[in-house]
Amino acid sequence: MAADQLPGDSRFFRRSGPFTLERILEATGAEAPGEVVLGTSFAGVAPLHAAGPQHVSFLDNRRYLPLLKETKAGAVVLGPAFADKVPEGCTALVSREPYLAWSRVARLFHPLPPAQAKQHPTAFIGENVVIGEQVEIGPFAVIGDGVQIGNGCVIGAHATLGDHVVLGDGCRIGAHVTLSHALLGERVILYPGARIGQDGFGFAVGPDGFESVPQLGRVILEDGVEIGANSTVDRGSMRDTVIGAGTRIDNLVQIGHNARLGRCCIVVSQAGVSGSTEIEDFVTIAAQAGLIGHIHIGRKARIGAQCGVMNDVEAGADVIGSPAMPFREFFRNVATLRKLSRK
Repeated sequence: MAADQLPGDSRFFRRSGPFTLERILEATGAEAPGEVVLGTSFAGVAPLHAAGPQHVSFLDNRRYLPLLKETKAGAVVLGPAFADKVPEGCTALVSREPYLAWSRVARLFHPLPPAQAKQHPTAFIGENVVIGEQVEIGPFAVIGDGVQIGNGCVIGAHATLGDHVVLGDGCRIGAHVTLSHALLGERVILYPGARIGQDGFGFAVGPDGFESVPQLGRVILEDGVEIGANSTVDRGSMRDTVIGAGTRIDNLVQIGHNARLGRCCIVVSQAGVSGSTEIEDFVTIAAQAGLIGHIHIGRKARIGAQCGVMNDVEAGADVIGSPAMPFREFFRNVATLRKLSRK
C-alpha cells in the first residue's frame, strides 16, 4: 500500500509522533514479553497487510492470523492468546483488552486537533455571552443571548446555540447542529446535524383538532456524552430529558421527551426511544430497535436489532424480536416455525 493510502491521511487527520516503544507501552498499558529493543521508534499505525517496520498494527480476530504471519509491522497490539504467533522481528504488545489498547495507540498518533482561540468574522454572538479560554467558533455560527461556553470548546460552521445554553469545558459542536434548552457537561460531542432540545412530540386533541402541549423541560447531557450525526434528542415536557455520562448515541437516533438514559449506554443507528422511558446504566440498544414510552429497562440489559420493546426489561436480560422476548425463547420459536413449514 502506498504511503498516501495508509490510514490517517494527513490532509484530514492530525498526526503526532514518532513515539518510542516505551511511550506506546505507557499509553496502552500493554506488555512486551520477550526481548525488545528499548528506544525503538514508531511513526504511525497501519493494518497488518500494509504495515512496515515503522508502524504499529492490530489483531483481535483469529480469522486474520494468516495476515499476522506475513506482516512486516514493527509491533502488533493483540491479546495473550495470539502472542506466540507474532513473526520474528515484530514486537508483541500484549493486552487483555487489545481493542482498548489499540484505541489508545491510534489516539496517540492521531489526536483530535486542539481548539484554536479564534472566532470567524461571520459568526453572530448575542448579548451577555460568556466565552471561556481557547474557544473556536466557526463561520456563520449563531450564539444566542446568555450562552455560556466553557474552555477549549469548538463550535462548527452554521451551528446554532439557542439563548442561555450552557457548554462545559472541552465540548465539540459539529457543523449545522441546533442546540436549545440544554445544559451540557464537559467533553460532550455533537456530530454534524444533531438536533438537541427541540419540542417533544406532545399534543392534546381538541374539538377543532390537535393542540400542542408546551414542552417546559430541558435536555441535560452529562460529561462525555457523544451524539451522532442527524440524531435528535427532544427536551422534556414537565421534567428534563437526561443522557447519562459517557453514553454514546449513534447517527440517526431519536430520543423522545422525558426519556432518561443512564451512564455508558449505547444506542445504535435508527433506534427510537419513546418519551418517558427509563433506561439504567450500561444498556445496549441495537440498530432499528423501537421502545414504546413509559417503560423501564434494567441495568446492563441488551436490546437486539429491530426489537420491538413494549414492556419493562429486567436488568441483565437479552431480548430480541417484536414483541421483545428472551433470546432463547425467540430462537426456539423460530426453530419451531421452520419445522412446521417443512410439514
